[in-house]
Amino acid sequence: MLTSLLGFTLVAAVLTVSPGPDFAVVLRTALGSGRRAALCSALGIAAGCFVWGLAGAVGLTAMLAASTTAYDVLRVAGALYLMWLGIQALRSARRLRTDGAQEAGAAPAAARGRSRDGEGPRPATPLRALRTGLLTNVLNPKVGVVYMSLLPQFIPHGAPVLATTLLLVAVHAVLGVLWLGGIAVAVHRARAVFQRPRIRRRLDQATGGVLLALGAAVGFETAR
Repeated sequence: MLTSLLGFTLVAAVLTVSPGPDFAVVLRTALGSGRRAALCSALGIAAGCFVWGLAGAVGLTAMLAASTTAYDVLRVAGALYLMWLGIQALRSARRLRTDGAQEAGAAPAAARGRSRDGEGPRPATPLRALRTGLLTNVLNPKVGVVYMSLLPQFIPHGAPVLATTLLLVAVHAVLGVLWLGGIAVAVHRARAVFQRPRIRRRLDQATGGVLLALGAAVGFETAR
């Protein structure tokens, strides 16, 4: 069991640090809503890992892999969700550009009844951030397929399948929270730099473009 845990930890660490939708979502949440919301987003992603782990343990992941229709439906839902998140990020960047232009023209903020400090849209609440992280992971069927193909290789012969599966998923979830939480803390500490309207706008454009590209790639692959 110890050998299996060590081997899986190394593989899970590589999977964790690989850039993907989770990274983009946590980065944008940290920029727009602060450290607490970003940590909640990371916890939501970790919760999604347990959803897929349980699904794999009871055979639902195998069903998705066997049913092309079910798999494609989930992929399309995930692609649309990623694209929606990307559009939200691009809209935030556009608002920041508009606000900056209005500030440069000395337009009075008080007359508009809202802040013109470059913050963009209203920050996400921790609960909303948690939900976003959860949906980002649960609507990504590749996580389930990876679990189905990877986890059995690290379950020792004779070990209880459900308990061992949850243990391995817990390892992956903890690594994910540590990595994404570290990103959230680092961004929060440098928030004074990242919150400069021009830099924030560029980052929103970048994360929005990445999320849109990821969603479009998933949708295109499904349509093939």
